[in-house]
Amino acid sequence: MTLPAVRSSSSLRHWDPFREFEDLYSQMGRWMDSVAGRLDEGVRAWSPLADVTETEDAYLVEVELPGIKRDDITIDVVGTELAINGEVKEKERQGWFRHRTRRTGQFAYRVTLPQDVNADKIEATLDEGVLTVRVPKTEAAKPRRIAISGK
Repeated sequence: MTLPAVRSSSSLRHWDPFREFEDLYSQMGRWMDSVAGRLDEGVRAWSPLADVTETEDAYLVEVELPGIKRDDITIDVVGTELAINGEVKEKERQGWFRHRTRRTGQFAYRVTLPQDVNADKIEATLDEGVLTVRVPKTEAAKPRRIAISGK
């Protein structure tokens, strides 16, 4: 006896295989957290969402940090590693949590930058919950057009 085929009304063009990998990665992370246990919640750091983009003259690191004050964030550069650390402080609340998904405590984001950056001219701004770190490239790394000579 054969079973009827289940067909979906949604088209395949909306399928995103990378979304499935992201979901799997998230589920595996939750599973690993539950297996490893929460030994010391104060020491464990989480990593905020971030994008790293490259322009002609700089690398831009945009990190989502909603509700975090400028004084609670530190940015360090050691060699070619950019480190963004901070803390989301827990607010005093009354009552019992029925559902909780907000993260609190220490956070850390690290990214290794290429060798062609000018670490002395790094700038950072915090606007509407997004920390933008602009890491300029050195003059040697900037693209330039070469003129062709000859007859």
